[in-house]
Amino acid sequence: MAGPTGRGGSLGAALGDLLRAQVTPRHRLSTYNAKYWHAQLSQLTGTRRGYEALETAGLDVRPDTLFKWLSDPEYNVRRGYRDLIHTAYENVAIVPADPLPDLITEGQYEISGVVRTGTDERTRGTVDAAPLRIDGTRGNWDGIEELWLAGELTDDEFEDHFVDDVIVEDIGEGTDGWEFPGASYSVEVR
Repeated sequence: MAGPTGRGGSLGAALGDLLRAQVTPRHRLSTYNAKYWHAQLSQLTGTRRGYEALETAGLDVRPDTLFKWLSDPEYNVRRGYRDLIHTAYENVAIVPADPLPDLITEGQYEISGVVRTGTDERTRGTVDAAPLRIDGTRGNWDGIEELWLAGELTDDEFEDHFVDDVIVEDIGEGTDGWEFPGASYSVEVR
């Protein structure tokens, strides 16, 4: 039975496609786009999560002060308070990424596409050649997960870390390192 598959123009793009189909990446809520402190404060005070973000940012004012600020957009709020409101707004607008699921970190990978190690270059995953099989349980996923959770895991970073931290950990360096110079890849995980 076939498992989830990612496809892309590079190994990193195929891995990224596979991962994003399984879990939610870190992202900014599109509804949080207010620019000025008053609109940001109004939006924050509309939810429990917003009040928590204000508290976490260090905004500690009495309820009557908060009411004055909300009832008058021209109220003169000190710059330090405006900065705290902005910090809270930025923090609440970011949805954290889901952690990497077991399917990703403990899966058995089948990579189809052009694979090169040293002078040996071949297309894997065809009728004539089996896909490159990688045991994800042997990999070190820490660097990948750190970048993922920070929202900084690009396709290129994913490919680099996957080669160094998963492929090499499973089957070794290869003749002269691993390269994926093709223009089309699919990655299936089971």
